[in-house]
Amino acid sequence: MPSPIPLTRLLPKDFCPSLDTGPCSSPLTKHGSTLQVPAQRLHGRVATRLWSSVIHWKQLRSVQPVGSGGFGSVYKAEYFGETVAVKKVNRSTKNKLASQQSFWAELNAAHLRHANIVRVIAATTCVPPQCGDEGSIGVILMEFVGRRNLQQVIYGGTEPLGQDRCVRYSSDIVHGLRFLHSHGVVHLDIKPANVLLTSQDVCKIADFGCSLKLDPGCEVSAASHQPLVGGTYTHRAPELLRGERVTPKADIFSFGITLWQLLTREPPYTGDREHVIYAVVAHNLRPSVQDHQVFGSEPGRLFRALLSRCWNGTPPCRPSAQELLSSLEQLQPQT
Repeated sequence: MPSPIPLTRLLPKDFCPSLDTGPCSSPLTKHGSTLQVPAQRLHGRVATRLWSSVIHWKQLRSVQPVGSGGFGSVYKAEYFGETVAVKKVNRSTKNKLASQQSFWAELNAAHLRHANIVRVIAATTCVPPQCGDEGSIGVILMEFVGRRNLQQVIYGGTEPLGQDRCVRYSSDIVHGLRFLHSHGVVHLDIKPANVLLTSQDVCKIADFGCSLKLDPGCEVSAASHQPLVGGTYTHRAPELLRGERVTPKADIFSFGITLWQLLTREPPYTGDREHVIYAVVAHNLRPSVQDHQVFGSEPGRLFRALLSRCWNGTPPCRPSAQELLSSLEQLQPQT
């Protein structure tokens, strides 16, 4: 079965143990058991190998707002001496089930550790009154990567994005996808805004609110998880728009759109949402590669061929993340 699981197995609303030591049940744990992993310290730092279902609120200090959106708010803070990002997820008044599913989906990759994936430190549904309000579903503590994302670099930056940089960023994303897919996790919302950049200019995949955990041999349709498998329509694979089976190849399609944005620094489509969705599904609409100088050079033609494979309308015809890495290696400029 994919996670998140049905709402009937979520925490009772009145369940809230001690703020410092009590565990919170997670629907992502096996057999409905309670995850009891206290936040650990190794030489003054939070342990990086496990995530905790407990947040020690008294250790959360120097909280500063970073941003907010329909999902809730993000803050920068100190936690056991480590700089963290605090994401407070709000309950949607329009679709409470979807917002709860999104919160638990954020934890689909919480047990995974990879250089190109934002690390989850702790998460809980037990939020004390002084840390939130009745509209809060829960709080997630993550490593603080920085305030910069790929969307800002592409559209807000003035620095050039040469071939080497595009390949490096793309390789970072695909390395993260290969790791996720090897553990049965599909992100389902790969786009520049969901790729954060560290101070060392390394890309990390973030925002798993649309993700699914697929068990081997378990076929899941996008239609059966419509509140969850929302994603962003400009990057969504056509099979998901049709409500068909979810596979890791949906992430490859989204990566293809993201790579096109890196190369062109333009939005992928113009026109209203309904028109774009219909054209992608019915007429194989894809971002234009005809009117861009970048695709005229020899490397540009290789990129063009790679894009064509990534956004193929038939999922099995798209490359795997491993195959993508091999192709990107060939595109790396020789020094």
